[in-house]
Amino acid sequence: MGVEIERKFLVNSEQWKNGVERFVEIKQGYLSTAPERTVRVRTKGEKGFLTIKGKTQNLSRAEFEYEVPLEEALGLLKLCEGHPIEKVRHEVRVGGKLWEVDVFEGENAGLVLAEIELESEVESFEMPVWAGEEVSADLRYFNSYLSQHPFKGW
Repeated sequence: MGVEIERKFLVNSEQWKNGVERFVEIKQGYLSTAPERTVRVRTKGEKGFLTIKGKTQNLSRAEFEYEVPLEEALGLLKLCEGHPIEKVRHEVRVGGKLWEVDVFEGENAGLVLAEIELESEVESFEMPVWAGEEVSADLRYFNSYLSQHPFKGW
């Protein structure tokens, strides 16, 4: 079983743009947004993925991710509930750690979030100057929530 440990922050400036190593367009939707588990389908560039995540406890949750054919992912996206999540993910390295800066589009345009995945909940890392308020525990910033309650409507 995989375990995802991530911290999430609002982005408070555009300084992150100076360190972008690569970027990819992502479109995703949710087949289930139950609090106990989410089932997500995603296209990331020319690849498709199906992901099941368990309930978050502290900063951790079970995560199972499987690559699926792109055509199947596109078909599954049509079955999703709520609004699709559309974003461009930018990879930025800070202090030797990979940060992912998501610039949301569509119904969530205007939202920019940064995430860092960690090996443990107490792992230390360098905080970028462009990372603002931590929102790791704020359910409003979970993509599954944003698919049901888009940022534009806040």
